[in-house]
Amino acid sequence: MELYFELKTLQLKETFSIAYGNYDKREALLVELSYLNVKGYGECVAIDYYQIDIRKFVVRLTKIKRLLENQAIIHPAEFFTFLSTMDLHPFLLSALDCAYWDLFGKLENKSFVELNTIPSPNLVESSITISVADINDQIGKIEKSSWNRFKVKCKGLHQVNIEKLLKLDRHIALDSNASFTDQDCLWLQENERTARFSYLEQPRPVGNYKILNKESPANWMADEDCQYLKSLEELLPYYKSVNIKLMKCGGLTPALEMIRKAKELGYKIMIGCMTESTVGISAGCVLAGLTDFADLDGANLISNDYATGNCVENGKIILSDKPGLGIGLKEL
Repeated sequence: MELYFELKTLQLKETFSIAYGNYDKREALLVELSYLNVKGYGECVAIDYYQIDIRKFVVRLTKIKRLLENQAIIHPAEFFTFLSTMDLHPFLLSALDCAYWDLFGKLENKSFVELNTIPSPNLVESSITISVADINDQIGKIEKSSWNRFKVKCKGLHQVNIEKLLKLDRHIALDSNASFTDQDCLWLQENERTARFSYLEQPRPVGNYKILNKESPANWMADEDCQYLKSLEELLPYYKSVNIKLMKCGGLTPALEMIRKAKELGYKIMIGCMTESTVGISAGCVLAGLTDFADLDGANLISNDYATGNCVENGKIILSDKPGLGIGLKEL
């Protein structure tokens, strides 16, 4: 097996504004694993609020390159066990795990969905993100959009804005990126109309979730609070839903385990993403058949997507049915 990796810059179509800051681009790391000229791809991105230094990943890959290349082709679950011995950051672990699933499926001539018996008809629609902005600008974007589901970013809670959003006849979720106060959360979960929002994502900073009541009308959804399998039982009294992102948990292999456990515990589940190319989004799309919500708009937000594969068009998740994760690189 051979390993290749390359830094990429993802240019956003417009400034992406969330409570953590404003962004015009994201740095990405493309990982390629190949065997007998068959290539599998994975990706991770630099996210500052996760304190990701992607160049450290390049150094780490350089150090473990020979170990990876000496590894025989085995089942992806066994390969993940091998990767788990290397103490890799979950973002880098995810890129390697996804690349290997893509390679393995292509070698077997079977898609990830086939290999894992995942239902694929009638997939849930993805939301598209509406950046932090003046509420009238946000509403204008929603009304002009051909998408049906929206995740509206908030920087703090403004009750007048909430009322305006509730008047729209659209599927709307709120994502405060941890910018709500305890008082904001109490107001939301004491307001029965809050149930009209699809979900309310990561309202408080990590670990500050005990003000939340899962029995309230609010569908509280954990994002940064839910990064590992063991988080699920700890969060159960507070959150109704969890956002599973491949980079957070370490890839497709642990994501499958988290989804199984979350279902056992009665959570609603979302497969989410960050700002990613079609490499990352293709990996997320294959899990959509197991989830209640999807937020897989990452590749739709960038202007220089360098890959092909599974995709999202106006919210509809379209699986390519190609082997592995169905990923290919564009000829630029």
